[in-house]
Order: sequence, then structure tokens, then C-alpha cells
Amino acid sequence: QVQLVESGGGSVQAGGSLRLFCVASERTFGNYAMGWFRQAPGKERGKEREFVATIDWSGRRTEYADSVKGRFTISRDKPKNMVYLQMNNLKPEDTAVYYCAADTWGQTAQSFLSYEYWGQGTQVTVSS
Repeated sequence: QVQLVESGGGSVQAGGSLRLFCVASERTFGNYAMGWFRQAPGKERGKEREFVATIDWSGRRTEYADSVKGRFTISRDKPKNMVYLQMNNLKPEDTAVYYCAADTWGQTAQSFLSYEYWGQGTQVTVSS
């Protein structure tokens, strides 16, 4: 059972930056694809979480939602069991709870249904 813990959320003004962190409990994390998803305020629990970014097991392939391309960057550090989401030029519409997720298949995936393990989430609030 892989445990994922996110951190790095907070409140910023529009145009600001935040870096999110996700640490995994197992070294097998190195074989997994990782993803970041978000759920905006007012969305019911259990409703589809919005895809943000994904990175494959090797770290060589990444994919992004159109809404964050050019502003967000996903990366990973295998020796540290860490995944990062660098968020620049933040907008009020980026306000959400951000979740880190692991996909044991290892390839990038944009559907939340592909991910077996999830963290508890970290809140990001962007004010205008």
C-alpha cells in the first residue's frame, strides 16, 4: 500500500507562484506514473477530479491540461520518492484542493480512474 502525502499549498495573489510536494512511502514509487489532479470549491466529493499534470515512471514524458500548459511543471526525484508541481502565474480559477496520485501501470494517464493511490490533498487559494 503506497501512501502519498502532499504539502506546499497556501494562499497567493494572482500572478504568484507555489510549489507543491508529494512524498511517497515506498521505493516502488519509482515504477509508477504520477499525476496531479484538482477539485474546485463546490464540487461534490466523488465527482470527477480535474486532471492537471502527469509524469511517467522514467520522468521523461509529461502531459498537461490545456489550462495549465506553460504555467505549471511536473517533475520527480526518484531517490527522494518525491514528485513536484511548480505553479507559476497562478490565476483565481486555479483555486482548488490539489491531489497527488500514483498509477502502477507506469505510463502517463489523464483519467483519474487510472490511479490507484491518492493523497489527502492540499489547498491552493488564489485571490484576484
